[in-house]
Amino acid sequence: METTATTTKPGILSGIQPTSVLTIGNYFGALKNWATMQDEFDAYYMVANLHAQTVKMDPAELRRRSAETFALFLAAGIDPARSTVFVQSHVPEHTQLTWALMCNAYMGELSRMTQFKEKSAKTADNINAGLFTYPVLMAADILVYQAKYIPVGADQKQHVELTRDIAIRFNNMYGETFVIPEPYIPKIGARVMSLQEPEKKMSKSDPNPNGYIRILDEPDVIIKKLKRAVTDSEGEITGNPERAGVYNLLSIYSVCTNGSIEDSVAHFAGKGYGDLKSGVADAIIETLKPIQTEYARVLADKAYLNEMMKRGAERAQATARKTVRKVYHKMGFDT
Repeated sequence: METTATTTKPGILSGIQPTSVLTIGNYFGALKNWATMQDEFDAYYMVANLHAQTVKMDPAELRRRSAETFALFLAAGIDPARSTVFVQSHVPEHTQLTWALMCNAYMGELSRMTQFKEKSAKTADNINAGLFTYPVLMAADILVYQAKYIPVGADQKQHVELTRDIAIRFNNMYGETFVIPEPYIPKIGARVMSLQEPEKKMSKSDPNPNGYIRILDEPDVIIKKLKRAVTDSEGEITGNPERAGVYNLLSIYSVCTNGSIEDSVAHFAGKGYGDLKSGVADAIIETLKPIQTEYARVLADKAYLNEMMKRGAERAQATARKTVRKVYHKMGFDT
């Protein structure tokens, strides 16, 4: 029999697509925060593999990357005993709720979604219906767990607003059903920028591999990428945000050492960019070492990994099923 622990903590949900190996931007901007929020919230963390299908992926590759991303979650400190960690497609209630919500979403509001416009421009040969409607699936991801808070960056706030609109519309039509979610800005956060274009956020889909550092990159790869990192011609190391390249390196060093920008500037006082780059490389390598070691251990233990995915899906489904039953009853689907 399925059981789910009752909790008075507010719910929080976040997810990452398994489209490629995660970067230090994903770690410092998301996973590290997820680990710190486990005791404060009723946390749901998912491998968003259904969302990954808006771009064509080889099935075997998607299956492998989903398991690897799940293993990275655990290696980064997400504890299955304190959080509900799962693979999105393992909980069919996500797609069951999506249809109900699509019947309460409008073409006009979906067509205004910025990411749809951007992604369809990049993939003109594959503007599929999933690309258009995936914000409704995202709304289902949030509402099926009655999540109160959604950690988001500026590029995702529009999706939370759409989710709020759909939830309010549904509640007004069928009676109080969904918790209305709110964007959440973590107390501790880091926006890691590209090493090659420091005005842009570091992205695992960047076509230039020198722009990002993967969590699983070997030390020699990290050193090479840092040596090629963009700085400027001024030569002096200061904490001026307008000097994007230098400031990005100082920011990365700060989050690796749990210090401030001022601490980092003081540490590199009187030194050159070569010292800054090597110092940042060393700090990244030291930070990633225990994560990489634990990742290798988890991935090698297939029985443990599969059991954790199974338990996570069952735990998530225990909550999701209650929401779907309520929604289906209110819409008359349970006759």
